[in-house]
Amino acid sequence: MNIDIKDVKEVLKKRANDCNKGDFGKTGLFGGSLNYSGAIRLAYLANIAMKSGTGLVRIITDKKTAKLIAPTILEATIWPLEDNLLESIKDLDVLVIGMGLLENTTNEEYLKVILENFKQKLVIDAGALNMLAKNTNLLINTKAKVVLTPHIKEFSRLTNVDIKSIKKEPLRYAQEFSQKYKVTVLLKGAKTIVTDASSSIIIDYPVPGLATAGSGDVLSGVLGAILAYNSYNVKTIASAAYLNATAGRIAMEKYSDISMVASDTINSITDAIKEIRNK
Repeated sequence: MNIDIKDVKEVLKKRANDCNKGDFGKTGLFGGSLNYSGAIRLAYLANIAMKSGTGLVRIITDKKTAKLIAPTILEATIWPLEDNLLESIKDLDVLVIGMGLLENTTNEEYLKVILENFKQKLVIDAGALNMLAKNTNLLINTKAKVVLTPHIKEFSRLTNVDIKSIKKEPLRYAQEFSQKYKVTVLLKGAKTIVTDASSSIIIDYPVPGLATAGSGDVLSGVLGAILAYNSYNVKTIASAAYLNATAGRIAMEKYSDISMVASDTINSITDAIKEIRNK
């Protein structure tokens, strides 16, 4: 079915006067590298500016990247990763992994440990998806509530199905993968599909301006925030995608489909929330 704006408004409902940051969850963002430090910063910005609503954000990254991004971090906390991975994630409500994360044996082991031990909501994106594609059976016994956020090329790697076939029947392949591994799939595209096999929502909201570097990282940041204070289900996840698309559309109207960049989407999240609430 198509997304219902009432569901999105419920996800972004107004907050009580006596609320505090503890009411809105803890989101961890695990990613970044010296090569791709910008990716984790974009996800951080989408979360920590409180634009998407999470109560607390923790950046988990290697020591060198932590030093690099530290001057830009105001509201978030930074956890320079050494041998303390489980300690860094034990109190999180949501963990988002993959933005700017290099594919190497160390990070492959980190992903394996997370899937074996983390029991909360887990969003897997970008570099982590590519590492997962080498051994999707890691999903079978995980106790985490997993969301995968691939674009079509990443989904092709995960499924070993060619892109042409997926384009013909994207919903079918997303549902089959979701059913097999008991995860939720958010398949990105002009028509974004969110499915847990038993329930599926299509967001038919093409925004050409989102075809720019970093847009996927922003979506992961928005999703990690929304999941921190909402239930894990298809409606919540689809609502996060809708919010991201709305922010992208607002940015595109201001900067054009050619000129907009991912940070423009971030800066439009506040206006997107207001627009959705007023619909």
